[in-house]
Amino acid sequence: MEKRIILRGLLAGAVAGLLSFVFARIFAEPQINQAIDYESGRDAAQELLDKAAGLPVEAAGPDLFSRTVQANVGIGTGMILFGAAMGALFAVAYLLCLGRVGRLRARSLSLLVAGGGFAGFYLVPFLKYPANPPAIGHPDTIKERGSLYLVMVLCSIVFLVAAVWLGQRLQARFGNWNATLLAAGAYAVAIGIVMALLPSLGQLADNVHTFGNHPTETPLPLENSQGAIVYPGFPADVLFSFRLYSVAAQLIMWSTIGLVFAPMAQRLLQPTAKSPVPAGSPDPVAA
Repeated sequence: MEKRIILRGLLAGAVAGLLSFVFARIFAEPQINQAIDYESGRDAAQELLDKAAGLPVEAAGPDLFSRTVQANVGIGTGMILFGAAMGALFAVAYLLCLGRVGRLRARSLSLLVAGGGFAGFYLVPFLKYPANPPAIGHPDTIKERGSLYLVMVLCSIVFLVAAVWLGQRLQARFGNWNATLLAAGAYAVAIGIVMALLPSLGQLADNVHTFGNHPTETPLPLENSQGAIVYPGFPADVLFSFRLYSVAAQLIMWSTIGLVFAPMAQRLLQPTAKSPVPAGSPDPVAA
């Protein structure tokens, strides 16, 4: 039974990854192209400033893959595989919740777990460390940024699981509604403390040493030695649109996982009267 559930999660995740890629290809890819154009223009302006100051200029290396390959084959394959991986994790979480979070139908539980996955895996970490397009983020901070984001994801997932456990423990005493509110409040407080303790990306040591203390890594206007602006800062509209479409793509992914998985789980766990109950399946949960 567990293998059949996980296989269905993989299938739902792959479909979700494909739909997310289609959305991102249409809406997010133009923002990425604008960010790359900005980065190229800024690099050219920086080279001119370096030459004027007598500094050595390093030649940019060739791209291993063209933008066409990256935007289609690369991102498409990556998002489908990522969706399948999230679908498998979703199926594991579904199995853990099955029969332990109240008397929910298989479909309702699918949507509930998908909502928790979207919030825990993406939305909450995004609030602290939002997605950035090319030209934002410095090479020297890649390792630190990846580690900090991973800490946020792990804390979010652990606290979410703990909140579900706490809600179950409080249900008998406070009732389902109040227990849910108390558990959600505990989660918000715990994750808020983590967000307050973790540094912002602009405050990383390499950024402070090179650019000063700023809240983010978003490039500020490029100035010459006299303080005159020779190239503008990163376009706010591009940054906003990219982040908006990033959230929308993840929302599409997790919603699709929940919606595609739901009827498959319903047929497997709560068959009709004419269909035999699969051997070894858990007792169907009631409405």
